[in-house]
Amino acid sequence: MVVVAILVIYCISLYNRLVRMRNNRENAFANIDVQLKQRHDLVPQLVECVKGYAAHEKETFQKVTELRNQAVAAQGLENKIAAENALTSALSGLKVTLENYPELKANQNFLQLQGEISDIENKLAATRRFFNSATKEYNNAVETFPANIVSGMFHFQRGAMFEVPQEQREEYDKAPEFKF
Repeated sequence: MVVVAILVIYCISLYNRLVRMRNNRENAFANIDVQLKQRHDLVPQLVECVKGYAAHEKETFQKVTELRNQAVAAQGLENKIAAENALTSALSGLKVTLENYPELKANQNFLQLQGEISDIENKLAATRRFFNSATKEYNNAVETFPANIVSGMFHFQRGAMFEVPQEQREEYDKAPEFKF
């Protein structure tokens, strides 16, 4: 009887630990969402600021705007990660486009937006690292013995990391850089 009671208490303890870790991971992603909201709010301002200088780059602006809207509307963790990766890639394309317009260098609105976006991208990188750390801790708990038995019984599943495609990995961790 004592052994059964100890086993039940141990299972309850493991279950509670898994719940805390899952909630910590969800909180970490909520922090990413805060930064993404700021990013989504700034992207249209950046596009409008640059449009006046680069009117013939309409396709690039449309793509950034479309991907921003998709990122805002994305539901579920995996879909949000994929949408944000696509938006990051499009912003990189916008950055290349901007290099062709040195007159933007004198535009105060653009310089302010550039600084704000750089700040947000740096904060995003930090919150993504925290999210991935929380996800790794959670995944380790879900997959290691004996917690994997409890996690299987209660349908705790491995969580996805916030990863970028391999070709963007190096650029993704840097703040955006606008060269003139």
